[in-house]
Amino acid sequence: MSFNEERAHPEGWNKEKLVSRYVTEGVESAPHRSYYYAMGMTEEQIHQPLVGVATCWNEAAPCNIALSRQAQAVKKGVDGSKATPREFTTITVTDGIAMGHEGMRSSLVSREVIADSVELTMRGHCYDALVGLAGCDKSLPAMMMVMLRLNVPSVFMYGGTILPGSFRGKDVDVVNVFEAVGKHASGEFSDSDLKELECVACPSAGACGGQFTANTMACVSEAIGLALPNSAGAPAPYESRDAYAEASGAAVVELIKNGGPYPRDIVTRKSMENAAAIVAATGGSTNAALHLPAMAHEAGIEFNLFDVAEIFKKTPYIANLRPGGKYVAKDLFDVGGVGVVIKELLDHGYMHGDCITVTGKTLAENYANVTLPENQDVVFPISNPIHPTGGVVGLKGNLAPEGGIVKIAGLKELIFEGPARVFDGEQAAFEAVQNRDYEDGEVLVVRYEGAKGGPGMREMLSTTAALYGQGAGDKVALITDGRFSGGTRGFCIGHIGPEAAVGGPIGLLKNGDLIRIDAEAGTLDVKLSDEELAERRALWQPRETLYTSGALHKFAQLVGPACDGAVTHPGALAERHTFVDL
Repeated sequence: MSFNEERAHPEGWNKEKLVSRYVTEGVESAPHRSYYYAMGMTEEQIHQPLVGVATCWNEAAPCNIALSRQAQAVKKGVDGSKATPREFTTITVTDGIAMGHEGMRSSLVSREVIADSVELTMRGHCYDALVGLAGCDKSLPAMMMVMLRLNVPSVFMYGGTILPGSFRGKDVDVVNVFEAVGKHASGEFSDSDLKELECVACPSAGACGGQFTANTMACVSEAIGLALPNSAGAPAPYESRDAYAEASGAAVVELIKNGGPYPRDIVTRKSMENAAAIVAATGGSTNAALHLPAMAHEAGIEFNLFDVAEIFKKTPYIANLRPGGKYVAKDLFDVGGVGVVIKELLDHGYMHGDCITVTGKTLAENYANVTLPENQDVVFPISNPIHPTGGVVGLKGNLAPEGGIVKIAGLKELIFEGPARVFDGEQAAFEAVQNRDYEDGEVLVVRYEGAKGGPGMREMLSTTAALYGQGAGDKVALITDGRFSGGTRGFCIGHIGPEAAVGGPIGLLKNGDLIRIDAEAGTLDVKLSDEELAERRALWQPRETLYTSGALHKFAQLVGPACDGAVTHPGALAERHTFVDL
């Protein structure tokens, strides 16, 4: 029995229900077919379903460099299942290189450009299905977003994590290098120390090794059901990834044959809750609180920051992963992969096991044979969690009416109160930190870095890592309407909304205002009366932006609040048709 009889396609590929019929069938498609012949395609290949194989391959960073190899394996799987793969690429902006300077304004914007460019390629060429491969922070949610937007048969595949580096007998990653900049500023590291570390920290292809944004969203891809079981785990250099790539190509053809399940069959309110649960349980990136609402938006599901935070609040934190913990993604793979965490959550009622996945089976069926390994401390049992609630917490209060987010994984104290030291922009804050122009006990406020006001909602890893490198990571707090890297640790609250650029309370703060952060109660407040805030708001004036042309300008005009995912279009709830309705 097929998943959906109306969508199912018998052998022989009757194309009446496939959008590729517009470019391959009938007299009127002769000009289109001439192009396919020009590329060496056979008549059989032309009349088979056309499967887009989209990657973010480029030479910008190690996150993406292995994607082209894996795409060839995907194409092999598609071709072996009697469909025709058509490979194309899109951009990425890699945060590790964009971090700490003007380039970071491009990062979040790239999520939209990736999704939009894949959508346009799929629409323009009438491809029937999609396999999307991604290796870097924004490209993972972007690929899953466009799958939900198009709602064609789709399989997602992560490009894989980097191997850990080794520095003087200890495993290291790129975050150690960012933190070493702070050690260098404080005199703890010499020039030669820093040079030695930077040369060994990143020894292979693959995305940053800790439970930063890429590995967080890779875990989401399995938990939400858009990726094959266990496909997220193997490091990028491992040739075993190619077997998963080939299987992903074969799997997408099965989805065409069986009429699904399609992305919007898979991604439901319950599977969104599963995605939030895996982020909480692994101490994942706070950026997931931006990307999960954006994915839900593409599927027509209302699931905002506060919905994500509710799941975080009740899900135990059990995976001992950096930056809050001890291990990197390769270590999780070595004990069985994200499936070990999923199974532990399923067995104790923290995930919905009946959600359908790209395999055509439920989440519970996919991981039925997984067991929690003994004699390891990478994944803790639910009965003895690292922390009884999630590694990420949502906050709300008079300083953040639209919410904020903090990663508590690795924090010893969950309450912080201190006077504000206000900076308009990250660069001013970073310079102050480098010059040690702050006091222990202060709350550093970095504002006008929101999605609209930045524009681009920059991440603050350079600043937070420098604080840790100076030994002040647990002595100050940092709050921003911008974002934090998945590699950030310490008392750092991001996504504060409304943002300063639209007159949010963070834009009304002055040096010395007393701020209280309570990650136990989930509150973020400034000790000012409503009357005082109203008086300041009446005097507030919006800042002029330098970004009055190009992609950053367009993004700033369209982008919505962070609590809803910083999205740029009305989403599935407002659509009149989808791509497959053509």
